[in-house]
Amino acid sequence: MRSPDELRALVDEYLADLALTPELQGQAESVRYALVGGKRVRAVICLATAEAAGADAERALPAGAALELVHAFSLVHDDLPALDNDAERRGRPSAWAEFGEAVAVLAGDALLAEAFRLALSYPSPHVGRELAQATLGMIGGQYLDVTGTAPDEATLHKLKTGCLFAASVGLALWVVEIPEREQAAWRAFGDELGLLFQIVDDILDGDGYVLTHGADGARALADQAAARARARLAEVPADTSVLEDIVDGLATRTS
Repeated sequence: MRSPDELRALVDEYLADLALTPELQGQAESVRYALVGGKRVRAVICLATAEAAGADAERALPAGAALELVHAFSLVHDDLPALDNDAERRGRPSAWAEFGEAVAVLAGDALLAEAFRLALSYPSPHVGRELAQATLGMIGGQYLDVTGTAPDEATLHKLKTGCLFAASVGLALWVVEIPEREQAAWRAFGDELGLLFQIVDDILDGDGYVLTHGADGARALADQAAARARARLAEVPADTSVLEDIVDGLATRTS
């Protein structure tokens, strides 16, 4: 079993060497630009789940990379002036600030298409279907956010953030070909990850859950989410020690 840092290095290497579709022409430059940096949390969860389920992490690399491409697509489009209007991302100009809005829109489109090209490289169609459902949920959550129409905080974050985290586990299960009847405990764990990530993100940024629950209340909610995630892992009939390390890292991260 490899550590989260070792799995992240594996993902970084895979993404650095990823062959993009030649038809992208010069658009490939902005796509690669958007993929630089980031913690690769979703891909690392995917690879760690695959290993815990009994497969080599390398088998899940296309799926993990697909998750990172979808995440990058969402960031590129979120940063656009029409949405969050962020001119900086990961310590440097965001894609639209570097290449212009039109090229940034195309970069996001290309990232999404490349993600599905990777997901569809598996024999089973379930990998691509799971990624599609998660992506649509994420987009629905973003819609609720920008329109201010979310029925409640939990629904917003389950969609906007949680869908891709749940898919980080779900994609790995399909890659390893775990029968659907045996997936429940794994998926219950995956459902807890997005909430944990979001709450800690809000604690670090001083918004979201901090504004509605206070700093101490948000910290308590994060601790509860982490505890539930660990409890779900205890129900999984496998060595989940690396996934437990990932939960600990998400709960205590400082950046």
